[in-house]
Amino acid sequence: MLGPSGSGKSTLAHAIAGLLPRGQGALRSGRLEVGGVDAWAAARAELAARVGLVMQDPDSQLVMERADDDVAFGLENRAWPPAAMPARVAEVLAEVGLAGLEARHPDGLSGGQQQRLALAGALAPRPSVLVLDEPTANLDPDGAAAFLARLDGARRVDGTTIVLVEHRVESAWPMADQLLVLGSDGRPIDLGPPGAVVARSGPALLAAGVWLPRAVEVALGRPIATRTLPGAPGGAAVASAEPVVRAERVDFAYQPGVPVLEAVSLEVAAGERFCLVGPNGSGKSTLARLLVGLERPLHGRVLLGDEEPHRLPAAVLARRAGLVFQDPERQFLARTVAEEVSLGLDEGERVGLPELMSSLGLPLERFGPRSPYRLSGGEQRRLSLACALARRPRLLVLDEPTYGQDRHGYEGLLRILEGRLAEGAAVVAATHDPRFVADVATRTLEMRGGRLSERRTT
Repeated sequence: MLGPSGSGKSTLAHAIAGLLPRGQGALRSGRLEVGGVDAWAAARAELAARVGLVMQDPDSQLVMERADDDVAFGLENRAWPPAAMPARVAEVLAEVGLAGLEARHPDGLSGGQQQRLALAGALAPRPSVLVLDEPTANLDPDGAAAFLARLDGARRVDGTTIVLVEHRVESAWPMADQLLVLGSDGRPIDLGPPGAVVARSGPALLAAGVWLPRAVEVALGRPIATRTLPGAPGGAAVASAEPVVRAERVDFAYQPGVPVLEAVSLEVAAGERFCLVGPNGSGKSTLARLLVGLERPLHGRVLLGDEEPHRLPAAVLARRAGLVFQDPERQFLARTVAEEVSLGLDEGERVGLPELMSSLGLPLERFGPRSPYRLSGGEQRRLSLACALARRPRLLVLDEPTYGQDRHGYEGLLRILEGRLAEGAAVVAATHDPRFVADVATRTLEMRGGRLSERRTT
């Protein structure tokens, strides 16, 4: 299933799983059948026995204190024989690459590992229908390839029907038997086999901001390059020698004796864009939090300008460094989008909000009255970016910034970054998106096992 952000893809996914409201105030029409069962009328338990769901935010469906217990929880609710559960739990955790992490608390897993755990829970009871909402968004390239291979195996071997919502289409495209493409108004643009949909509606898909495989885009006449920022490969460097943030031999651990970062050093100058890449669980998000003062080093130090960020008052820190979280919902505090983006701003800072929100595809006249929690995943990510940008910080740290973004959202993000970089800001982005790295990075650093190494950008 494809479509721009906010087109209703997640809503349809939840409908198939029987999770839409059914009481007073719920408006619906038409008919939805899942396995011959009326999804509007069937008991949720009846649909749950048929449908496995991996949500856009996997953390919202992880409920137990151990990874293996979380997988077993779903089996218990489906009345699996207790003697059969341990072997099935171990089997499915190994299949998704989490062997050895059985005792880990889900909150202690990286975002990508949480996605794998959510998949394990959905796969364990062997559902006949598996619905997945952007399941590869936080996975490293190897993990995403293994994830999709596992889905393809479930389809071919087990006969599982897969409904996949995805923006990262390059690897998923060969799996698709049918494409449903929704427009920004929630109406179908086209439905059918991929080749037929492209032949009929290719230009309309590009105009709607739908991502397509690069070979398909080229065949439709779109250039391979999206929008390369000045100073990225092929452009003139714009960085100055002025350091905005630096880390000096930083060590960090959440638990004694279990290091997350070891002897990490880096220096980012005004106008520079560092991309942090590496496998899930390697410490990228932890480093991001350290750079903006949300964690303090166990050894070594982080300097934002000439001060340690974790010692700065919150109001001062927010104007020097901004972080866009991997899970944007965790940073929302207000009831409406307009209140959220203006929270804590002075009168002068609020002047530019309408222009900023429009540039990110969230015009206040349309989105201002909405709850941040009623936005799509891509819209939530852009709102969290707006909240950070509104204070015009010198350092902008982005954790998976392209998650959930359609092409229009992606290009809006690059336009915003271009302007802020020209003003002397520095950007550090933890990402698994090779397109973003190619379009943005002046330097690429790879993190493995909590250590950084230089990856040459070519």
